[in-house]
Amino acid sequence: MEALIPVINKLQDVFNTVGADIIQLPQIAVVGTQSSGKSSVLESLVGRDLLPRGTGIVTRRPLILQLVHVDPEDRRKTNDENGVDGEEWGKFLHTKNKIYTDFDEIRQEIEAETERVSGNNKGISDEPIHLKIFSPHVVNLTLVDLPGITKVPVGDQPKDIEIQIRELILKYISNPNCIILAVTAANTDMATSEALKVAREVDPDGRRTLAVVTKLDLMDAGTDAMDVLMGRVIPVKLGLIGVVNRSQLDINNKKSVADSIRDEHAFLQKKYPSLANRNGTKYLAKTLNRLLMHHIRDCLPELKTRINVLAAQYQSLLSSYGEPVEDKSATLLQLITKFAAEYCNTIEGTAKYIETAELCGGARICYIFHETFGRTLESVDPLGGLTTIDVLTAIRNATGPRPALFVPEVSFELLVKRQVKRLEEPSLRCVELVHEEMQRIIQHCSNYSTQELLRFPKLHDAIVEVVTSLLRKRLPVTNEMVHNLVAIELAYINTKHPDFADACGLMNNNIEEQRRNRMRELPSAVPRDKAAGSQGDQEAGTGNWRGMLKKGEEAQADDKSKQQGPLPASPQKGHAVNLLDVPVPVARKLSAREQRDCEVIERLIKSYFLIVRKNIQDSVPKAVMHFLVNHVKDSLQSELVGQLYKPALLDDLLTESEDMAQRRNEAADMLKALQKASQVIAEIRETHLW
Repeated sequence: MEALIPVINKLQDVFNTVGADIIQLPQIAVVGTQSSGKSSVLESLVGRDLLPRGTGIVTRRPLILQLVHVDPEDRRKTNDENGVDGEEWGKFLHTKNKIYTDFDEIRQEIEAETERVSGNNKGISDEPIHLKIFSPHVVNLTLVDLPGITKVPVGDQPKDIEIQIRELILKYISNPNCIILAVTAANTDMATSEALKVAREVDPDGRRTLAVVTKLDLMDAGTDAMDVLMGRVIPVKLGLIGVVNRSQLDINNKKSVADSIRDEHAFLQKKYPSLANRNGTKYLAKTLNRLLMHHIRDCLPELKTRINVLAAQYQSLLSSYGEPVEDKSATLLQLITKFAAEYCNTIEGTAKYIETAELCGGARICYIFHETFGRTLESVDPLGGLTTIDVLTAIRNATGPRPALFVPEVSFELLVKRQVKRLEEPSLRCVELVHEEMQRIIQHCSNYSTQELLRFPKLHDAIVEVVTSLLRKRLPVTNEMVHNLVAIELAYINTKHPDFADACGLMNNNIEEQRRNRMRELPSAVPRDKAAGSQGDQEAGTGNWRGMLKKGEEAQADDKSKQQGPLPASPQKGHAVNLLDVPVPVARKLSAREQRDCEVIERLIKSYFLIVRKNIQDSVPKAVMHFLVNHVKDSLQSELVGQLYKPALLDDLLTESEDMAQRRNEAADMLKALQKASQVIAEIRETHLW
């Protein structure tokens, strides 16, 4: 099981090559306040001085520190291959293959790299520094040194430095594959430990938190850390380990880490003899190694699944980017053909990518025909905008100078054409809606169906222009046809239409039935001819148009006599009579005949209008499909080929976007890294480490 940690280190190296952190590998994150002893704990685990020192915030970038145990034979082989003279050395990811044997130089490189990214104003950055230490004196570990928790900005630090550091720490310790090493000084109150507090936020059960108590030798006289080390103050499931750090005086005097560890052991034997074998730096290193191995073993199944899923995703992404173009002519023809096919399939409803959020393509066109257009036509009132006065005026105008015995047919045609004309506007609006939807299909195909077009933005723009132009050319043709459909209905009012003839017959029967009912309701003492005569007198007196004109003349004469006095006896004495000055009453009670005539005309208009509306509702969608939708479908392929498939345009149309080649290379590198990581995990299974 000891070999599991090198495997994780190998996986870390694999993903470091592509600069990606999409895989959350098992690691140990060191969390603590400033000057709590975090750096001293890490140096004790390494056994060398390698971390920057100073006052205030020193760690300003995450330091991912990989400790690799090297056997003597491996060390000699590595020394021969790399020309390394020494048993311990280090390597940074950002300096590639450069090997550092001087740990002072390693510390200087950490400081320089920190200032390069974070600046020299004590600001922080979340971009990590990767350092790998090879030594026979270390155990295999992967540690992350994070900036110390602070409360108050100092010097040139930003005002929100506390929030920045907190968010950076949470970014790492929120990883469920991360073990949290919470460092707290023994000379502070454990109940107020910021490290344990932030660890508990992401690990409330403490299943992946290990507490480290530093500075045991600096506690106040007369006190000890027995209760703390026994877990009586703050219980932590993974345990609590106490260590003794080097003081600043020891560091200034160049006291080695090895000497410090010996002094630490002596202090624990003297001060805490019963707990000495379960505390100290060596015990901490072994515990971390054991915890990390078990944690890696538990995380590997999920890690393997995650790697396989990502490999499939990047394979699909790489396929969508396509291979570099070799045969441009064939590629252009293939892309044009595919777009045309996808466009037609979207209309037919057989596209590969089916939209689930809203209707699109042929489904929306169907909705426009039968829901939007159909409901709009049904909402048109056959008699809308037509008043009783309009009907009576039309009847009067159609009779000319002679009184009419019957309702003139010309008045019916005049009025019904006026109503049928109202169907033209919603019909043209239907064409417009279908045109807009066919325009939207272009974008739908570009976004979902033919992602290869994203590689060639100029080709994409050219295809959009060709299809848009084709749709634009078909729009006036379709509008003209729809206009003609309405004009055809207006050109000939077919009163012999079977449906209209049936309606007229039924209406005549109803009118005759009403007449007979009125005759039955008359008193028996009144003769039928008298009744008819009195009705005729009523019509002739005040009910008919002549009566209206006569009463209007009398009323006008009375008004003029009141205003101007008595008129001369004859017009020859200099007073002209305006025969056209005849007022027509806007609202009055209609006579029985007027009511009958008006009712007949309205019923005829409604009956014929419903017939025409039914015809328009059926013929307009057919015209739109033939002149617009089907024509575009049938001619799209040939139009695209004719406009774009030209040798002079090949190089320009198939020019890739600037970042496409870069994204293809990045996706290919990531796919290789994931495939290599999958092989590493497969090797673990073969060697029975898992």
